[in-house]
Amino acid sequence: MRYMATDIQQSREGSKYACKKLVAIEAAARVFADKGFHGATTQDIAAEMGIQQGSLYYYFNSKEQALQEVCEYGLENYVACMAKICVKDQPFEAKMLAIVTSHLSHYRRQHSAMKVHNDQRLYLPVERRVRIKKLGSQYRDLLEKVLQVGIETGALRADIDTHFIAYSIIGICNAWGANLIRDGELDLSETIEHCSDLILYGTLSIK
Repeated sequence: MRYMATDIQQSREGSKYACKKLVAIEAAARVFADKGFHGATTQDIAAEMGIQQGSLYYYFNSKEQALQEVCEYGLENYVACMAKICVKDQPFEAKMLAIVTSHLSHYRRQHSAMKVHNDQRLYLPVERRVRIKKLGSQYRDLLEKVLQVGIETGALRADIDTHFIAYSIIGICNAWGANLIRDGELDLSETIEHCSDLILYGTLSIK
């Protein structure tokens, strides 16, 4: 019983730390989004959390680590949501709409982290960008698989370059995601609709 009680206590402490770490990451994201990596200090992040600067090292051992974890946080849910979409049994059009919806919605839900990832990840040394790059590649690979299934089921032309199209879709969504961050009044649903329409149906009139 004593052993089990210790396990439960450790689990609770771990859960409490995980919640506080998330608060720290989101605070760092807001500070970096507002001041930039070079303009921000660990004191700024601590102040955003309402703690002493020395206590911040309980969560990050450096400003670089804080930036790294903000960028990773900005991508982790992206990949998790994409993986769930990929395994669903849906027609290609419905799956692509779900992908665009997920991609753009993340900009509204995690707008600070995504802004920091897009604008400031290259300030990190190469060795700190390994996981960020891996997450980005994983997301793109999953999208390419969706496109390949679209070819196999006849929803897409057989001659398209899935790698090129995947990059293009991500580029469109990232560009409009950045607009969603800059303009809080930009309607998310309309943006999703316009991007999905462009990706699925293009601009030529069908004769």
